[in-house]
Amino acid sequence: MKYCSTRGGVQGWEFRDVLFSGYAPDGGMFMPESLPLLTVETLKRWRGLSYTRLVMEVSSMFIPSHQIPKQDLEVLVAEALSGFSSPDVVTMARLKDGLSVLELFHGQTMAFKDLAMTCTVRFLNYFLQKENRRATVIVATSGDTGGSAIQSAKGLRGLDVVVVYPRGRVTPVQEKQMITCLEENIHVFAADGSSDDIDQPVRRLFADQELVRSHNLMSLNSVNWSRVMIQLSHFIYAYLQLSGVERCEADAALPEMEVVVPTGGAGNIAAGVVVKQMGLPLKLVAMVNSNDIVHRTVTTGDFSMAATVTQTLAPAIDIQVPL
Repeated sequence: MKYCSTRGGVQGWEFRDVLFSGYAPDGGMFMPESLPLLTVETLKRWRGLSYTRLVMEVSSMFIPSHQIPKQDLEVLVAEALSGFSSPDVVTMARLKDGLSVLELFHGQTMAFKDLAMTCTVRFLNYFLQKENRRATVIVATSGDTGGSAIQSAKGLRGLDVVVVYPRGRVTPVQEKQMITCLEENIHVFAADGSSDDIDQPVRRLFADQELVRSHNLMSLNSVNWSRVMIQLSHFIYAYLQLSGVERCEADAALPEMEVVVPTGGAGNIAAGVVVKQMGLPLKLVAMVNSNDIVHRTVTTGDFSMAATVTQTLAPAIDIQVPL
């Protein structure tokens, strides 16, 4: 499995290098050069797996065993997902009229990002320990990513985490999750402006590849492929639970399933798009708030920025510029 940039300027990268890069050198997002297809037989085999085991199986499709052997990968994923309040890690709440909710909030910060962040940080730490080196993670957050990165990485000797959040634009709980962590490897700063304003200098920083290499900088924001990769399991797990795929014949068409995804930076729904490309017939619905650039772009092609980011009761998706 090799990786390339969505902008076409980079090809043939290994998972380890993609993990530590975040953005590609040409400013694009790393994606696999090819995607494995999910067959009916594979889906039936996965149908009875726990969420943790499914994450391991999905991850092993994208992480070559010469980089993280499968037995090591199994340990890393199990350890990463062991601290969730639900023994099943995620919980499927079935309502009426065919409506179900996949609860992804059982992590330490109660944000769905805990699922991918805990695994990604474990992968980082695995390589850092093997290579006896340190790295510095830069996180620009609209609220939930910062807390999740801090909880996942606090106390790790090989990883410094620098978090910047928009002053007055996160919830009190999110702010306390970030500023009350006193571990020496955690550094938190408030900045004026919106999360989009914070993203701009971070993008410029990662465009300077000499600076990135000399200071071992990396990103844990939505653009990091490892986070998207773990989030593939959200969609596959829900499909296995709800679609009735176990009743499908080998040559039959898979049943379609509609998934509504709260969308800000578009990292989670990007995972849904990848899963569609892997063969699952998902109907994806991006749910936005007043910051509706995703809706406008998809429906009308209007990618123009609003003058300001509107503050809402859902600050994690108060974003004008996806990714």
